[in-house]
Amino acid sequence: MTILAIIGGTGLTRMADLEVTRREMVKTPYGAPSCPLVFGELGGVEVVFLPRHGTAHRIPPHRVNYCANIWALNNVGIKKIIAVGAVGGIHTDCTVGSLVVPDQIIDYTYDRESTFFDGGDDPVEHIDFSYPYNEELRSLLIAGAKSVDGITMMESGTYGATRGPRFDTAAEVLRMQRDGCTIAGMTGMPEASLAAELKIAYACLGVVINRAAGIDNNAIDVTELPDKIEQGTDKARAVLRATLSSFS
Repeated sequence: MTILAIIGGTGLTRMADLEVTRREMVKTPYGAPSCPLVFGELGGVEVVFLPRHGTAHRIPPHRVNYCANIWALNNVGIKKIIAVGAVGGIHTDCTVGSLVVPDQIIDYTYDRESTFFDGGDDPVEHIDFSYPYNEELRSLLIAGAKSVDGITMMESGTYGATRGPRFDTAAEVLRMQRDGCTIAGMTGMPEASLAAELKIAYACLGVVINRAAGIDNNAIDVTELPDKIEQGTDKARAVLRATLSSFS
């Protein structure tokens, strides 16, 4: 049974080296996932691939059906998830093109379906979310990144999850900086906590595609982002391939 899934973010709507064996649209109690789950082999390792924004990248961050995505992966037996996401760099060392493997997260999102424990006939349940990312998966990602030439990486950090799809204001980024955030992204929550509710090990690989608004006194030039996303995604693919060698 396939136990590992890769969730692709902006720029990672396909895995070029994935040998696809089948696709399956899983029906869930929460509606349809972003697209059919793609089953295949990557570097000799069985994986399931799911681009969270859909195959055509048309689902904005606040409209992603996170509950359906995570439920569908759990339903097909997934026990581990590596989630890739484009992020903005807040910390000084988070330069464009660098990678971050966060170990903490702060949730600034709102208006998202964020739990499977939604009352009704079921008893109230709480989970420990003190340490939101799985240390074993984090260690494998870090080791994978270190084995690839030309990768600049931060081995820890705090992911500030914002609603999107707009970028943050300079004042919002300043608040996140005061709060201790290392990077800012739009999809980290509730994806991480939903995985935790279903006892799925979860880790994030953040790809820095821009410096966050106001950092270095800059605004964000969105016309430059496609090239930065493509370059960062190539690095993420290389790290994923290196990381998966630990599973074979």
